[in-house]
Amino acid sequence: MTATFSFARLGALLAKEFIQMRRDRITFAMMLGVPLMQLVLFGFAINNDPKSLPAALVATSNDHYTRAMVSALEMTGYYRFGHVVESAAEAEALMAAGAVSFVVTIPADFARRVDRRARPQILIEADATDPAVASGAISTLGIVAATALLREQGLTETAAAAEREKLDVVVHRRYNPEGISQYNIVPGLLGVILQMTLTMMTSMALTRETERGTMENLLAMPVSPAEIMLGKILPYLVVGGVQVLVVLTAARLLFGVPFVGSLPLLLGAILTFVLSLVLLGYTISSVARTQMQAMQLTVFFFLPSILLSGFMFPYRGMPGWAQAFGEILPLTHFLRITRAVMLKGADFAAIAGEVAALAIFVLVFAAVALIRFRRTLD
Repeated sequence: MTATFSFARLGALLAKEFIQMRRDRITFAMMLGVPLMQLVLFGFAINNDPKSLPAALVATSNDHYTRAMVSALEMTGYYRFGHVVESAAEAEALMAAGAVSFVVTIPADFARRVDRRARPQILIEADATDPAVASGAISTLGIVAATALLREQGLTETAAAAEREKLDVVVHRRYNPEGISQYNIVPGLLGVILQMTLTMMTSMALTRETERGTMENLLAMPVSPAEIMLGKILPYLVVGGVQVLVVLTAARLLFGVPFVGSLPLLLGAILTFVLSLVLLGYTISSVARTQMQAMQLTVFFFLPSILLSGFMFPYRGMPGWAQAFGEILPLTHFLRITRAVMLKGADFAAIAGEVAALAIFVLVFAAVALIRFRRTLD
């Protein structure tokens, strides 16, 4: 061992490291891809003040006051009336399914009460499962509605100042009237914890065998690829079940999160979600060559799931392309299911689309994993 410093030896070591980095394409792609993804997601996709929120209108009359009110609410940019229903029951079903964030009810006698100066009322029901979504839209309600009504009446500024207080805007924050953030965060944390742990653990299933030199013994056994896959993922289903039990118990006892829905329905949806996660991890393990690569690919998948699923930032506030990308993430659908069942008491019909999406993820990940595994046998 020499005690002198040699730039020639240092240059040789640096050349060796750069050659290894060039050969490890996954790591090199992560070094460029993760910063670029963070820049795009934080710069363009994240918005804490969502606009064009879907709303339903319950109105039994089509008078000019009602039209002026709806037009004024749409002009704020917060509301997008894509549903016009005839009963409160239809609006309730839309909100329970997450199809709308607001329900605006204008009573049949609204125009008559306006003409009589008899303090007309409108009802705004907001889905407050995510308090951040509803806060901006609700804060402008009273002034916008009153101004629109007074303008339609043709009142002057002096008269408007006197009449402004005569419109009664009743706001109901549904499912989370106190705006407690834990009611929204804790059910989402269940999905985040499951994804972070199960996907990472199962992503190392095959790569661990390769690095330990036991892969040849596994391939020499008289078992099919499907049997190997099930043998690798089923133990992690048990681990996921334990995690679900711990998180749900803590959510109820420590944070007081209400549970108004069906427990068997929620557990069935969670089982589908967990199965999709372990199959995703197994698919990653069939692509990666080392455990380090498997961990890097897991992180690469985990980052957009956190940012685009609606866990940290309002899903409705993201641009269309980001919402479309979020739809291909299992966590997005799982968050809708848990919040709908736990906070809204939604039935299977309300979450059937989300459960079907998770089932599709299960089939796709299983098919890709089996195809990739067969390729490794060649």
